Amino acid sequence: MAWTNYQLFLAGLMVTTGSINTLSAKWADLFSAKGCGENAEVHRFSHPFVQAVGMFLGEFSCLVVFHLLLCQDKRKPIPQMNPGQSFNPLIFFPPAMCDMLGTSIMYVALNMTSASSFQMLRGAVIIFTGLLSVAFLGRKLLVSQWIGILITILGLIIVGLADFTSGNRDDSHKLSDVITGDLLIIMAQVIVAVQMVLEEKFVYKHDVHPLKAVGTEGLFGFFVLSFLLIPMYFIPVGSFSDNPRQVLEDALDAFCQIGYKPLILLALLGNTVSIAFFNFAGISVTKEISATTRMVLDSLRTLVIWIVSLALGWEKFLGLQVLGFLVLLVGTALYNGLHRPLMARIPCCAALAGEEEPSSVDERERLLNGEAVDQS
Repeated sequence: MAWTNYQLFLAGLMVTTGSINTLSAKWADLFSAKGCGENAEVHRFSHPFVQAVGMFLGEFSCLVVFHLLLCQDKRKPIPQMNPGQSFNPLIFFPPAMCDMLGTSIMYVALNMTSASSFQMLRGAVIIFTGLLSVAFLGRKLLVSQWIGILITILGLIIVGLADFTSGNRDDSHKLSDVITGDLLIIMAQVIVAVQMVLEEKFVYKHDVHPLKAVGTEGLFGFFVLSFLLIPMYFIPVGSFSDNPRQVLEDALDAFCQIGYKPLILLALLGNTVSIAFFNFAGISVTKEISATTRMVLDSLRTLVIWIVSLALGWEKFLGLQVLGFLVLLVGTALYNGLHRPLMARIPCCAALAGEEEPSSVDERERLLNGEAVDQS
């Protein structure tokens, strides 16, 4: 079936905003400006926790959108929107804290490695999500999903080797920084996988609208991390931090740098606004088209980020990185069942594809509920 104009718009919005989300965060990292004080020197904008606060503000805005849509729907003669059942908002607190920790670590890592490697290595989440779902949710993975996990591990190794063996780093990114950044991204995916398992086990058994789920987690993440910026201002971390005072996070220095170079604010707003639209577009694509399409588009944005980074001169072309991306793509496709439509067209494999494939209703509900919350 041909896509409608609205479906094409949603697909384009998802790829565009998803790409802008990572690229704007990396763009902010590339700026340099004076900090606070008359004798302050020009230094790089390195404030991952401030960036994470902006990301949570974007997620929080989804809660505002939810209530606006709900009010608009109630004015109709026959309301069609399901607001979901009442629930204790505190059930979102544990996954929100996982989101906060995982996102903060990823923004620290983005300061150390390239935008394309950052996006590719985030594919590791399927490994840990699959393993944790087997251990704690009692889920049985299909043979194709286990193969997908193994292929994903191979793809991660290739991407890591590309960073290790290449000159794909500038003077501010030493080899040790790049390796540390890549490892931090992998570690963050463990936390993200824990978040997904918590959401599925405790949160999404309730009838909660996806926008409300995203917004509630954003609400907790925004206020908790904003409060934590205060003690972070006094916690020394030495050379691990790039800010002049070498503390865990210097929010005042970030605001001073924004004052001297307003373009930094534009990059931060790009991150905040894009994450809100990306969540909306992702949920809408799953609802209006299919869960499989959403997975394909999510992989496509990795390619867009890589191409734009090359075009802007942020990184160099690496054949090994291309190979890693393709291997990761194959692993993700197998894990998410994207091979089944192809197998269904082959007579000898059609029966096997039918046995493996879950119902489209189950898949759509799982993604609309259990996997609706996207991590920046």
